[in-house]
Amino acid sequence: MNEVELYKFDVLGYLILEDVLSPEEVAELNRLVDAQSLPEPGLETSGARFSNYLAWGQSFCTLLDHPAIMPYLKVILGDGFRLDHYYGIYMRAGTERLNLHGGNTPYDPPEYYHFRNGNMYNGLTVVAWNLTDTGPGKGGFCCIPGSHKANYACPPEIKEAHIDSGMVVIPEAKAGSVVIFTEALTHGTAPWTAAYQRRSLLYKYSPAQQSWSKTHLQPPTGVTLTPRQQLLFEPPYFHQRQSLFTTEE
Repeated sequence: MNEVELYKFDVLGYLILEDVLSPEEVAELNRLVDAQSLPEPGLETSGARFSNYLAWGQSFCTLLDHPAIMPYLKVILGDGFRLDHYYGIYMRAGTERLNLHGGNTPYDPPEYYHFRNGNMYNGLTVVAWNLTDTGPGKGGFCCIPGSHKANYACPPEIKEAHIDSGMVVIPEAKAGSVVIFTEALTHGTAPWTAAYQRRSLLYKYSPAQQSWSKTHLQPPTGVTLTPRQQLLFEPPYFHQRQSLFTTEE
């Protein structure tokens, strides 16, 4: 991460990496999603998710340790981070918002942002791959920038007002882009208004010694993982954990 990216993540709590995937790669991932014949997404956020997509094709596994995100995750989470859980989001016009959640206060042990001795330390961190355009006038990821360092809890009035509070932003993130954010950030989803489906793949990583999820993920079947990708499915521990950056990809 360069100085500008470090500053942005520290101040905002998120980064957007543009054009990480080519149009052809985005089209292939969307094709693989289409091949599942998923039911029409519901208008409630609980019915707008899908899971287990790592088993749908090698293209999804490639994103696990994509070279474009690994340097960022090493700075944000430290070496030895692990895949905690993952799911996809698909929304159709009219799908409701996801309420604001997260935030530095009250303190949530698995979701934190600390800064010590010139380095950042994060808990659960999200890498969201956009397979369709999101942003103002469409919907998708939204947040209160800087709230990962807030000293007061988000007032109920702001949570209820959501995108109308004057504090929430809906950053533009085009298909092929990646949004990386700390779960300590107060964030949610803006209602989906675009005529096409929102499609995002969320990979959620934890530092080496920590687990947010009660269960530990098992590697997907039917696909081939590289040695480094296999390490991402290790259970949480710290002592003598193998480096992700000296392991063959």
